[in-house]
Amino acid sequence: MRIVFMGTPDFAVPSLEALLKSDDPVVGIVTQPDRPKGRGQRLFPSPVKIVAQREGIPLLQPMKMKDPSFMTELSAWKPDVIAVAAFGRILPPSILSLPPCGCINVHGSLLPKYRGAGPLQWALINGEAETGITTMLMDEGMDTGAMLLQEAITIGSEDTAGTLSPRLADLGGRLLVETLTRLKAGMLTPRPQDHDKATLAPLLKKEDGIINWTMPATSIANRIRGLTPWPGAYTFSKMNRWTISRASVLDEATTLDPGQITALAKDAIHVATGVGVLAIRELQPANGRRMPAAQYLAGHPLQIGMQLTQSEEL
Repeated sequence: MRIVFMGTPDFAVPSLEALLKSDDPVVGIVTQPDRPKGRGQRLFPSPVKIVAQREGIPLLQPMKMKDPSFMTELSAWKPDVIAVAAFGRILPPSILSLPPCGCINVHGSLLPKYRGAGPLQWALINGEAETGITTMLMDEGMDTGAMLLQEAITIGSEDTAGTLSPRLADLGGRLLVETLTRLKAGMLTPRPQDHDKATLAPLLKKEDGIINWTMPATSIANRIRGLTPWPGAYTFSKMNRWTISRASVLDEATTLDPGQITALAKDAIHVATGVGVLAIRELQPANGRRMPAAQYLAGHPLQIGMQLTQSEEL
């Protein structure tokens, strides 16, 4: 089969690499335009573009998916199938209907749960014990197409979005190749999703990182895991912003108000929550680097009863 691959971030790279090692040729790659980064706002290529250039594979970076010139070039590749992994754009009907074998998406959840742009993050935020990869035939809905293959993996108690994503991405690459192999052999029957069981996983925004200390400690800890490394879970100690990257729940009660520091341990800052106490074990102060709580405490005297807040306070 002639394969066209569409993807953009690091999560998509294992799927592309797996296809490149398979028996079928990747005749073209589509990725998002280069994006400005850093203080100088220099343009940087996507991780998928870097692989495309390394392998010498034809590449398209359309600004708009309905651009007639893009459609002409895409059609000229004569794809039998379009494989999609974390592309970041909605495909119009003209693209969905182009390849005879359809457009196949690698989605980072056990559909129909967690449809949307942030499936692995929301699985962590909601305290799920497992997640996985689903390959599916794409339709015009948001992750609503018929499922092809699905495989689960366990979420570890210390997993964050940063540690879980590479494992899911590797699984996605393996499952994508298996999906295409079985489709070619006529050994795969698409299964409709049960839409009544669908849940949503919307794209996370920076403001989603603000910690609400009235929530239970378990919910805050899970939220920190799901928001690490991006957009980051953060709070304010007076005018200093802390991004918290690692925390644990303590089995103890407190009479202090949510957000107040209850104790300063050797390796953690204990904070009262709506239910229980959260131990902050790793944090990054504004304009600083990520460090263990013990290192931060060595250079920053804190006091029991100090209030952590959702915004800067003078």
